[in-house]
Amino acid sequence: MSKHIEILLLLALPASGKSEVRRYLASLSPEQCHEQFGIGHTVQLDDFPYVHIMRRVSDELTARGHEGMFFISGALPFRNPIDWLTLIELVNEDYEDLVARNRPAPESAALWVFDRIDAARVRAGGEAIIGTLDEALRQEIAGPIEEEARTLLNDKIAEVTEDLETKTIVIEFARGGADGSTFPLPRPFGYQSSLAQLHPDILAKAKILYIWVEPSESRRKNEARTDPNDPGSILHHGVPLAVMYGDYGVCDMAYQLEQSGKEDAVKVVKDGREYFLPVGRFDNRIDLTSFIREDPENWSEEDRSQLQAGLRKAFDQLEHGGEG
Repeated sequence: MSKHIEILLLLALPASGKSEVRRYLASLSPEQCHEQFGIGHTVQLDDFPYVHIMRRVSDELTARGHEGMFFISGALPFRNPIDWLTLIELVNEDYEDLVARNRPAPESAALWVFDRIDAARVRAGGEAIIGTLDEALRQEIAGPIEEEARTLLNDKIAEVTEDLETKTIVIEFARGGADGSTFPLPRPFGYQSSLAQLHPDILAKAKILYIWVEPSESRRKNEARTDPNDPGSILHHGVPLAVMYGDYGVCDMAYQLEQSGKEDAVKVVKDGREYFLPVGRFDNRIDLTSFIREDPENWSEEDRSQLQAGLRKAFDQLEHGGEG
């Protein structure tokens, strides 16, 4: 490749290996990234930290005798599925801040993220809800969430760079539908809906690295990685079982590939315009990525070699996706 991939969408069911692949790519030098995979050194965006904050908001409310705002309980899916698109709008905003080199400096990180979630929800077609709380209660729940919100803010700012032209922006998210669902999945579920919610500048530049595992394997690996003492961790958070069946029981990526009309690509329609996003599928049905959760000093050469070969095959496919 003469020019590196500008935006790489890293997509898969939960615990499929997305965050591990992201960590592996981030461990490579800029030269290795370009020579081996045709990407620049990576800048990372992820919607999971916002899911975690939404759960924390609901937890703090239920602890005070109120209904959970985004979740009825910590074990159940979103109250309103529109929040799958709220998450995409938050990612869109993170992308815009990267491009503009914007580094927010709010006095309260919790109140800042509360306002962002409400605004993103409206853009997604829903209603602002955190702002409907009594102001005293809103301030009260912000206190115990402040530290985690500050971590989210600091991580976001850390990705802002002055030389974005030499980087590849990696955007990670997982989507799916209820176990037993038929295709196409109804809005706002699945990749069809979330991809169409992305910023048009993202769609114009993006390619997709899709990590392929079956839903049953996704559930197994989700259980294996879960650390209940670290629920906000990218690498070690667990998705509740009801969510794994209710929101991730099926994946519509294969269906989108079949329906696009172009080999190794998915079609996205936004505002009357068609985008064909090339797709490279990394086969992780036999686990090649879990070792990445360990300290890099413990990564064996055999594990590295097998992961490297699998990724190389997917990136080769990605290079030619959407042609014809």
